[in-house]
Amino acid sequence: MSAWKWMARICSKTPWTKTWSLRVYYWWKKLQYRKGYVEKEEINPKKVVFEAYMGKKYACSPKALYQAMCRDPQYRDWELIWAFREPERYREMEKEPHTKVVRYRSGEYYRAYASAKFWVTNSRLPRELQPKDGQEYIQCWHGTPLKRLGYDLEHYAEKNGSLREVRENYLEETKRVTHMPSPSGFYSEKIASAFHLKEEGKEQVLLELGYPRNDELVAVTDAACKNMRRTLGIPEGKKVILYAPTWRENQHLPGEGYQFQLPVDFKRWREVLGDEYVILFRAHYFISNSFDFVAFSGFVYDVSQMDDINPLYLVADVLITDYSSVFFDYANLRRPILFFMYDYEQYKHEMRDFYFDIHMLPGPVLMDQEEVLKTLKNLPDVVDKYEKKYVEFNNVFNPHREQCSEKYLREWMK
Repeated sequence: MSAWKWMARICSKTPWTKTWSLRVYYWWKKLQYRKGYVEKEEINPKKVVFEAYMGKKYACSPKALYQAMCRDPQYRDWELIWAFREPERYREMEKEPHTKVVRYRSGEYYRAYASAKFWVTNSRLPRELQPKDGQEYIQCWHGTPLKRLGYDLEHYAEKNGSLREVRENYLEETKRVTHMPSPSGFYSEKIASAFHLKEEGKEQVLLELGYPRNDELVAVTDAACKNMRRTLGIPEGKKVILYAPTWRENQHLPGEGYQFQLPVDFKRWREVLGDEYVILFRAHYFISNSFDFVAFSGFVYDVSQMDDINPLYLVADVLITDYSSVFFDYANLRRPILFFMYDYEQYKHEMRDFYFDIHMLPGPVLMDQEEVLKTLKNLPDVVDKYEKKYVEFNNVFNPHREQCSEKYLREWMK
């Protein structure tokens, strides 16, 4: 075990030690950032810094907004910075004029944030990053929520976490944020509540024009879908199941991260579905444990390390998920969705609870593996049964089914 992991375990041993360790750490990092970078850097009005999923991926709404800027000639003299934990993997991006890649939480990273007019992310930024007058923070978040967030939580199941800590993290974002894109009135209402926007006098940061991360989905073509099938090596004639479960805060190991206990028997799935389907397995980016699917080669493809989930949506004939926000995005494609909620009662009452009743979902809620397999064998019946509910669902949660990144840029980066 590394020294850092050992230290993390010690500091996270109890909620009390974790809270006070973090407070000292945050104070020290904020001081370092202010003295070392903020006071030395001037704001460049044509500079933007992007990151996604805490520097782990090139994906989601930050990617969509960045690509829109790259396409637009009016931004050709702007400086575009991307932050990654593994920057060497992304050096190819620097072939795009005026794009630079920096290491997450490095000196270059802090200089970029201290000097950029605009910050764009989809997750929480490190607390030490405090915008100064004249800087604007575009917080895209990473999906429409089914499960409760932030100030809307009534309990929190992580052993060494606390509800107070969660709310403090969300409030820290609220104090910094300048702009937030919204795909729907529902999203605006729930995000405003989760982030305490009204209480902080910041409801005006929300702008409802659509979700940049869905631009690729609302303009999908058959050619794009076929190209991605070839890229992934999916056999001709096989249908594709995308299985994308979320994380669970009661499966957390201090110093290690969130684990995921696979609730399916892929041997059984292959027996029932192997002649007709292949499976793309996509773990949540919080999940730190790995999965060994060698025994199911040619049937189960582990696509957890792919940065962007959108190409997986394009090739998937059906989505299986639980409480993840992925189904809101996938619904733009109007393809079948199954909800495998094997731990529904525990999740609802001990972990997160939900923003709306599961009977509003645009597909069947299934509680055990055999139900899932039976439903997959009779998928046309599901499509017919949920056709009306699917339309109603999209009218509420995806009312802006058109590309929107350029619209947001015109509003925010004038």
